Amino acid sequence: MFKPGQYRAKAGEYGDLANASSGLEQRRAFRKLEQKFAVLADNEQWLADNYKNAIHAEQDQAAGTTLADEEAFILRCLGAALIMQWNTLPAKLQRELFDNAGAVGELLNTSALRTQIARFLHTHKNDADRAASAAP
Repeated sequence: MFKPGQYRAKAGEYGDLANASSGLEQRRAFRKLEQKFAVLADNEQWLADNYKNAIHAEQDQAAGTTLADEEAFILRCLGAALIMQWNTLPAKLQRELFDNAGAVGELLNTSALRTQIARFLHTHKNDADRAASAAP
């Protein structure tokens, strides 16, 4: 993960590109990227400031699993539910989710992550339709 300063630096780069661009659409795109990286910086700063107060991966004595494992399972379930409804989502929301998911990874691997996500979505885009038609 990146540190808040690195996200802020990237936001600054996009801000400079927006200021230097001549086209309105290009300027809007750079401003949007600037804003996304500023939000990422704010989120990372909040996490850094509140780390001690956050829930840590402590051993859950009753179930024998860690909270991190439980949260990973919950995220997998939410992700699967989202994919099952992907085709019903408006295109704008699909694009926002795709862009946000692509920005979650490390900055240098963003392109590779976006490619993997796009390939996954393309491969599984009709899974929910096939499952629904196979149901009795």
